[in-house]
Amino acid sequence: MRAERAYGEQVLTPDSRPLLSIIMPAHNEEFRLPPSLAKIDAFLAQQSFEAEVIVVENGSRDRTVEVTEAFAATHPYVKLLVVQTRGKGLAVKAGMLAARGEYRFICDVDLSMPIEEIVKFLPPYTDGADISIGTREGKGAQRINEPEYRHLMGRINNLIIKLTAVRGFEDTQCGFKMFNRRSAEDLFSVQQMSGIGFDIELLFVAKRRRYNIREVPITWYFDSDSRMRLVQDSLKLLLEIWQIQKNARGGVYDQPQPQPK
Repeated sequence: MRAERAYGEQVLTPDSRPLLSIIMPAHNEEFRLPPSLAKIDAFLAQQSFEAEVIVVENGSRDRTVEVTEAFAATHPYVKLLVVQTRGKGLAVKAGMLAARGEYRFICDVDLSMPIEEIVKFLPPYTDGADISIGTREGKGAQRINEPEYRHLMGRINNLIIKLTAVRGFEDTQCGFKMFNRRSAEDLFSVQQMSGIGFDIELLFVAKRRRYNIREVPITWYFDSDSRMRLVQDSLKLLLEIWQIQKNARGGVYDQPQPQPK
């Protein structure tokens, strides 16, 4: 069996609705993806609930497509979604709107958060929250092997985000977030940011629409192969925050909330 493919934002045809969808944006991930998929498979094999994994290939120049299809040949719950235009925000949006799960989890390919911690984002631990966001700050969180300069830059970025866009959260840029079906289909339908600012945009709109958001302390391992560029991405973040504020003033985020499918 080959991986089920979809292009752009085409919705995968539902047959039964799983409890969990794991959405993994992937750009040039032929080496990190196979071991991560194997870890996810081992975790899911121990669970009683149904799940799907959607790998969103995003403009790769390597064998990301081929290694995903090879894994999906023996793991039919894995789907491949191809979004050729580059942008993590675009890839995550496509995966979230294609997903069928009651709960939909953004998951970085590097699995810098051990996949076993995903249970913290699912019932009964959700405590009624619509959105659960991983945090590497505060009580119960651990950051393993992260260089001090990167932590400092992250704290500066978080302060800027608090002052200009979204207050109340210590780690908006953590790559692990869970949305229930209603909030996912609503928020991702109005998402505009194609780059790294999409996290801020989603939380900005979620607060405007009064969703219940909780932070989940996680264990996080620094990956020296991180794709984050400190200076360039920080400047880009500022530009995207400015665009989010402009969108809000223009009523972009005021459209009615859709009914969950």
